[in-house]
Amino acid sequence: MFLKFPYLHLHFKKGKIRPYGVLKMREKIIHKSSDLFLTLGFKSVTMDDIANEMGISKKTIYVHFSNKTKLVEAVTFHLFDTICDGIDEICESAPNPIEELYSIKMYVMQHLKSEKASPQFQLKKYYPKIYEGLKSKQFEKMHESVSESLENGIESGVFRSNIDVEFIARLYFNGMTGIKDETIFPREHFNMEYLMESFLEYHLRAIVTEKGFKILNQFITKNQS
Repeated sequence: MFLKFPYLHLHFKKGKIRPYGVLKMREKIIHKSSDLFLTLGFKSVTMDDIANEMGISKKTIYVHFSNKTKLVEAVTFHLFDTICDGIDEICESAPNPIEELYSIKMYVMQHLKSEKASPQFQLKKYYPKIYEGLKSKQFEKMHESVSESLENGIESGVFRSNIDVEFIARLYFNGMTGIKDETIFPREHFNMEYLMESFLEYHLRAIVTEKGFKILNQFITKNQS
């Protein structure tokens, strides 16, 4: 029976079977939409724009996503999962917690195209339910990742042994999400790269030991040169 249909691949997910071709088109739509949303913003990009960019009919998009909100949701959590995978790889290979945080910062900036279109701000304004779901997942991931990084830093002697890991991990999340609030940090005065760089240095200088301070200064000097 299988020999009669040699090119039919099946994808199993949550008890459902999807033909490989259907899955591939869905992934293509998500990838192209991600590029457009991050470059132009969630509000500005229409389903017509996506269809035109891909050279497909709008009807094809609606086969996979019943409306734009469903597409925005799929793109948002696809980006989240992709970034989480990248962060996990960085955490496994980083030589120390200080370089780990800088590498994660650079990776996120590159993946989000430096947030030129302020996607998180637009997501919060136009798709609040999706934003709240994303924020919850971001907190879980960042809290786990930062807590582990802080513990490793204490053990390796680059972070002070008397810091409150639970408090610092939550403060770090609050700070990283807070600098993206354009009502407090308007883009005409602060670009995202500057904000993330400045907050990260501020965060690390507050918790490093003398050993960590030397590593931090060497890393900052190396990056600036």
